[in-house]
Amino acid sequence: MTRRRLVATDLDGTIVQRDGTVTPRTVAALAAVEAAGWHLVLVTGRPPRWMAPVVAATGHRGRAICANGAFVYDLRTEQIVESFLLDAEVAREVTRRLRAAMPDVQFALETEVGFAREPAYAARWPTPDLHTVAPVDELLVRPVAKLLARDDTRLGDAMLAHAAEVIGGLATVTHSNPEDGLLEISAPGVSKASTLARVCEQLGVEPAEVVAFGDQPNDLPMLAFAGRAYAVANAHPAVLAAVVNHTASLEDDGVAVTLEGLLAR
Repeated sequence: MTRRRLVATDLDGTIVQRDGTVTPRTVAALAAVEAAGWHLVLVTGRPPRWMAPVVAATGHRGRAICANGAFVYDLRTEQIVESFLLDAEVAREVTRRLRAAMPDVQFALETEVGFAREPAYAARWPTPDLHTVAPVDELLVRPVAKLLARDDTRLGDAMLAHAAEVIGGLATVTHSNPEDGLLEISAPGVSKASTLARVCEQLGVEPAEVVAFGDQPNDLPMLAFAGRAYAVANAHPAVLAAVVNHTASLEDDGVAVTLEGLLAR
């Protein structure tokens, strides 16, 4: 039986430009992947509610892994088909530990049904018009997809290192922007890689058959999982150091360049 390869790509900073667009060359390369009979999975820290513009831009009608692995999302039906959530009581303990270590931290959370935040949490991206605003202990009444911790007195890398020590094995903590003081916290063991592994098992794809692309620390588990991994040239230094294969930058359509070469073989 001929086995099918799988392309897994991060979105923001990898194929989605800084203005939110996807170039025609990249759109064509993703379409060529599917036309060749390969699986294509979009793997992102974005929650499902942020997926519509990307789906419209790429024309992709398959599945995505959202919120750093918390959701498997069917792009055809715009429905969550699997969830891997952080227990509410564990999330409360995480918030207690982080607030004790970082007094300026403020919290928000993504759930299966939407977004909620503390009053002082300064969102950098559009939020739903009708969302709950309350102290985090009042918000944590059910499992969450992703707990967001913002501290505007810190930056991503240093904040991540400190938080990882404080949280320990209670949860998975990462970030997707070293210039921002925002951490993304998921259930223990949940990452882009853990959910991609589950999708691959369902599709009958071995890790060796996976080609993955990424740019930030939250992509590292996925890039380590893939048989062939690529960092775009604009990637975080830790990603460039960890990944052997590099491609051109986001601005130079690096993912498209590599896919065109792979498909031409």
